[in-house]
Amino acid sequence: MALMSGGSREPGRSVTSKVLAILGAFDAAHPQLTLTELARRSGLPLSTAHRLVGELEEWRALGRTSDGRLRVGQRLWELGRLAPNRLQELAHPWLQELFGSTGENVHIAVRDGVEVLFVDKVYGRRAVPIVSRIGGRLPMHPTGVGKALLAYEPDWFVTSYLARALERPTPRTITEPGRLARELAAVRAQGYALTHEEMTLGSCSAAAPVLVAGRPEAALGIVLSSRRARELPRLVEPLRAAAAGIARAYG
Repeated sequence: MALMSGGSREPGRSVTSKVLAILGAFDAAHPQLTLTELARRSGLPLSTAHRLVGELEEWRALGRTSDGRLRVGQRLWELGRLAPNRLQELAHPWLQELFGSTGENVHIAVRDGVEVLFVDKVYGRRAVPIVSRIGGRLPMHPTGVGKALLAYEPDWFVTSYLARALERPTPRTITEPGRLARELAAVRAQGYALTHEEMTLGSCSAAAPVLVAGRPEAALGIVLSSRRARELPRLVEPLRAAAAGIARAYG
């Protein structure tokens, strides 16, 4: 039987694997689920999902919205906060300083597989809204931070990445392998990446890699409204300086 998101319908699964399948059914695109949806996405019988959900609710690993849909509970958030994140701790003051000097949304991300994982973000209500969120994931090639990371990965990884079917969030997203490869070469040569409405219409960005011993440990990005795209070049040097500062602290 086909695998389902968050687990499979294979017989003989342990209780632990079933619980992990339930928790893994939630993601950024599915932060709230009905019990039926949760059972389907976890690959569990409805009766099993109902029993385990009850226990997880009692432990506060799961909660309910006002309309009765299931969501991740407060207890998991508390546990997650205990996980050490040295990069976030070291980078946060630099993000605050960059936001303070520019007034624009800034974020930092790492590569996780073929996606970028956002580990911190500083933003203001007057700045342009951005789709990144702490703990959220996005494709690499449409994002400034993703391009800044991808450009410094080994050739074998870049080749493998470009051979994939590349997502196209907007009509401006670059998905042609040859064109994207040339852009990544330019990013590596100049030391920063620029995007224009490739992830979200109405937004543009600049990003710089956080290089430690030549390896891209993370990437720091800043996002502006597309109407102000011509302002991006003046933000590149402060951005690169902050990325270099984070690299020195992290290294």
